[in-house]
Amino acid sequence: MNGPDNMQCSGHLLSVEGLTKAIKNSIDRKGMEETAARDMAKHIMNFFGYNDRIIDNVLEPEDRDAFYMLEDAGLLTTEREETTLYDGREWRIHYWLFRMDRIAALIDAGKEKDESACPVEASVYQDIPEDVWTRVQENGIEEIPDKQ
Repeated sequence: MNGPDNMQCSGHLLSVEGLTKAIKNSIDRKGMEETAARDMAKHIMNFFGYNDRIIDNVLEPEDRDAFYMLEDAGLLTTEREETTLYDGREWRIHYWLFRMDRIAALIDAGKEKDESACPVEASVYQDIPEDVWTRVQENGIEEIPDKQ
């Protein structure tokens, strides 16, 4: 099952690196190896794909155990939907969702060590030199009045 390497994380993209840091910061700040946290992050993100929630029925028991562990750590939560079938029976559908607020907080908790997990948004124009904002015409140079 292939999914994206990124999801929205409180205005930023949630990357595998970001989820890895959130996992490490939530479970054990010093005991979990980086490779184990990264493998878990990739595994979890592959289930979600481009969705913000997944249905519980797609999980195998060992996968569900990992989801419960991350729920205990505050990174995932569950949601339940009930519907009435044509014959009158109630049907419950269980979903798993990322807790993006908690994930963002855990990424921020580790930012003192590494600022690359969920990068600060920067202006696209910040590093462009001033001379780029001039237009050259056949008969000379014309200044563009305002770059915004």
